[in-house]
Amino acid sequence: MDFIDRLKDLSNKINNIGSSLTTEEATKNALIMPFLHSVLGYDVFDPSEVVPEFTADVGVKKGEKVDYALIKDSEVQILIECKKYGEELSAKHASQLFRYFSAVNARIAILTNGAVYQCFTDLDSPNVMDEKPFLTLDLNEIDEHIVPELKKLTKNSFDVESVVSSAGELKYLNQIKKVLSEQFKDPEEDFVKFFASRVYDGVLTPKVKTQFLELTTKATKQFINDKVNDRLKSAIGDNAIKELDVKEEAEEEKSDIVTTQEEIDGFNIVKTLLRGKVALERVAARDTKSYFGVLLDDNNRKPICRLHFNTSQKYIGLFDIDRKETRHPIESLDDLFEYGEQIKASIDIYE
Repeated sequence: MDFIDRLKDLSNKINNIGSSLTTEEATKNALIMPFLHSVLGYDVFDPSEVVPEFTADVGVKKGEKVDYALIKDSEVQILIECKKYGEELSAKHASQLFRYFSAVNARIAILTNGAVYQCFTDLDSPNVMDEKPFLTLDLNEIDEHIVPELKKLTKNSFDVESVVSSAGELKYLNQIKKVLSEQFKDPEEDFVKFFASRVYDGVLTPKVKTQFLELTTKATKQFINDKVNDRLKSAIGDNAIKELDVKEEAEEEKSDIVTTQEEIDGFNIVKTLLRGKVALERVAARDTKSYFGVLLDDNNRKPICRLHFNTSQKYIGLFDIDRKETRHPIESLDDLFEYGEQIKASIDIYE
């Protein structure tokens, strides 16, 4: 099984059992130990590789415990501090790990709640853990760009110098991406002024700034959609992306349903993900007042997924073998690619 497939398997496990994990120990057993074993490749039952409750004496404090220490070449390489599933990882938790980090020779530390893994090193000062992680893995929304970097932490590939050398670029790259994401969603005044000053020759009065706030927000969203469409065209060919011929339910034929461009783009992404799994002409769509449905063979009894794009928080609805729908929140169309395997799996229900 490929590395990315092992990550996705664990992601699917979180979706299935996450709500039942109410303690830190349950989180360790169900999520974190499988991550150490199947993803990072360490034998969790071999104390020469994985040491639970590792003692890290910190200054005058003796017997301080860190949840796990990963060993390679008889040296502690990675320290891991665990919190229960669903608990938000905070600066307080990081400060606890900060103390452990300075007490041993490890240069990598991981803070996790079983779903999110924040990886730290000592870029700013030697043997002092940085305040911000250089890599963050969220198993609920796997970022394909960080997968190669995460693979460097596995037992077979681990090379601390290689990890640290790429950590600096990765750390600031991720922070820049975060800033861009925030600005695309809710542009700050300086961000708006940056673009307005390059396209508008007049005085930036309060009224003009307000106008450009709306224009900047709209332009950034269109830019992202254009990039998604470019990706689609590259994946399935220019001729495959056509205006969607939406078939509505008979009782809704006279309603005022409006199929948005975003729904059309979402439908085309789903078709892209199903390429090679099923003939694309079998993938149909029906728009309703409450959701945009994607069906196999244009059959209501064969739902592939539903796109809930009519509210500020968008969701993709996925189905299990009993055709029970589970909604997953998404921030942008690009997030649909993270659910490719589950979308493909829906076909297996009916074939």
